[in-house]
Amino acid sequence: MASNVATASVAQPYAQALMSVAQANNLTEELGTDVRSLLGLLSENDELSTFLGNPFITVEDKKAVINRVLGDGANAYLRNFLMLLVDRRRIILLADICQEYLALLRQLTQTALAEVTSAVPLTEEQQQTVKEKVKAMTGAVNVELETKIDSDIIGGVIIKVGSQVIDASLRGQLRRLSLRLSS
Repeated sequence: MASNVATASVAQPYAQALMSVAQANNLTEELGTDVRSLLGLLSENDELSTFLGNPFITVEDKKAVINRVLGDGANAYLRNFLMLLVDRRRIILLADICQEYLALLRQLTQTALAEVTSAVPLTEEQQQTVKEKVKAMTGAVNVELETKIDSDIIGGVIIKVGSQVIDASLRGQLRRLSLRLSS
C-alpha cells in the first residue's frame, strides 16, 4: 500500500504537468484519447511495459521504441512528454501517470467513472440505461463506463462509482436472501 501511495505522489505532478500543457494548447480531449490508447497498449503488451521499465536498457533504445510505437502522426506534446519521462527515468510510472491524467480529465469534464461488471456483454441500450442511472445518482455531466465480464455473478450487473457499489447481480441477490434466511 505504501508503494502505491508513493507511486501516486510521484505520478500526480507529471500528470498535472501534462494536463497543464494540454489545457494551454486546448488539447485535453485529444491527449485524453492518446493516453487511453497508450494505456490500452501497455495493458495488452507486457513486453513493452517490461522493456520500458528495465533499467539496463539504454535511454536511446527506449526512445527509439517509443518513436516506433507512436509513429509519425503522434501528438508532438505527448511525444516530448514521453521523452522527458525517459530522460528523468520515470517512464516506469507511465501507466500510473496515464491513470492520473485520465482522473484529472474526468474531473475537468465533470465525468463520473462507473465500473460495470456483468455476466454477459451489455448492449448499447443497456449501457445507455446504466449511464443515465449513474448521471442521476452522481449529478455528473458525463459518464465513462469501464466494463468487465464475470460469469460468476450469474446475471444482472454490479455498478461501482467511487466508493458506492450497487449490486444488482443475481449472485448478490442470492447472497442477501441466504443471509435473511439464516438470521
